[in-house]
Amino acid sequence: MEEKKIPYKTYLDESEIPTKWYNVRADMKNKPAPLLNPGTLQPMTAEELYPVFCEELVAQELNNTDAYIDIPEEIQTFYKMYRPSPLIRAYFLEKALDTPAKIYYKFEGNNTSGSHKLNSAIAQAYYAKKQGLKGVTTETGAGQWGTALSMACSYFGLDCKVYMVKVSYEQKPFRREVMRTYGASVTPSPSTSTAVGRKILEDHPGTTGSLGCAISEAVEVATTTEGYRYVLGSVLNQVLLHQSVIGLESKAALDKLGVKPDIIIGCAGGGSNLGGLIAPFMGQKLRGEADYRIIAVEPASCPSFTRGKFAYDFCDTGMVCPLAKMYTLGSGFIPSANHAGGLRYHGMSSTLSQLYHDGLMEATSVEQTSVFEAAEQFARVEGILPAPESSHAIRVAIDEALKCKETGEEKTILFGLTGTGYFDMVAYEKFNDGVMSDYIPTDEDLQKGFDGLPKFPGNV
Repeated sequence: MEEKKIPYKTYLDESEIPTKWYNVRADMKNKPAPLLNPGTLQPMTAEELYPVFCEELVAQELNNTDAYIDIPEEIQTFYKMYRPSPLIRAYFLEKALDTPAKIYYKFEGNNTSGSHKLNSAIAQAYYAKKQGLKGVTTETGAGQWGTALSMACSYFGLDCKVYMVKVSYEQKPFRREVMRTYGASVTPSPSTSTAVGRKILEDHPGTTGSLGCAISEAVEVATTTEGYRYVLGSVLNQVLLHQSVIGLESKAALDKLGVKPDIIIGCAGGGSNLGGLIAPFMGQKLRGEADYRIIAVEPASCPSFTRGKFAYDFCDTGMVCPLAKMYTLGSGFIPSANHAGGLRYHGMSSTLSQLYHDGLMEATSVEQTSVFEAAEQFARVEGILPAPESSHAIRVAIDEALKCKETGEEKTILFGLTGTGYFDMVAYEKFNDGVMSDYIPTDEDLQKGFDGLPKFPGNV
């Protein structure tokens, strides 16, 4: 039977690791809206972005025309340390669910950083080194990005300054120590070491922080320290470009098996994993070559897709970054302190926001207790302890598989397992002890963030 012919794990040969990144924007009829200068409300030029980002990364950020961009040989060589990553058929989960659905997942946690974030971290560190910089600054939420960037910077001999969301800094000391082991300095955000951090603390005493806060601090340090630039682990076009290796490998492995997914599911915080996973499949959809049902899954406590507004907004709480048009909850939105499942960013990638706005993908939100229920169910049968972020995708993959059980449909489901959860045990402990609670912001809660959206004609 077909099931016996398909192995549990499918690996590509080392020679099949992608040598080019795929830029989905080249195939989009409606391109993502440009970044705007908040002072002039005019599209940001490359020259205006150079003080913040590496020059080569700026070129990638603004490139809406080239479908494929060469991956430098040194990055390809680094990728061979942990790529290609396995595509796994979830036979044990299928059996536990008693579903006719076929479930596959792309596992990106088979590297020391424990997540997909290394795919972009090594690229951004490479371009910083190539430009002759001393170091880079960044933010991190759950810690996967900071960990990945500290590894990449260590590889290239760059200094790495990480501003870590305060609640994560306190809950995940081991993630913090991995970053320090690789030579990074890690500061809980908001901090008193930057002007914007002090202002946020003054306005929000006792705040547990947010990615927007940490971004503001990292950008301030990058733009005021000679020889440094800021790098970001999600949201930006350049990051989705680098993460396309996930989808390119997934599609190549499925093509080898003669399998076409009906449903593709990814967790969604800022958009890097989701954008990378769906990239080649969305390209086919945009070109009219194939159709897929694509589902973005976000936390109910930070629902930028499902309850946000499609508008220009600041990418950071301190309002020092350019304006991006995206689905957003407002740059001042700070997730509830009980939010343990990651995916804490107030907005969503402009590229994914445009695709969602155009009806090319769906979005749903899930509550964190149901997410951890799915995580434990998956861990017990598939043998991998998933990151809370990844478990949002697992939750919906299980739900879709159970729908197939009800209808008898033999659909094929692909989801992204973005990383492992071994540094997330405080969250697992809360769930296992029965003290984890769900929080869904009210309309009034969200309105406070919307009230802070930039006011100019055509925006809000």
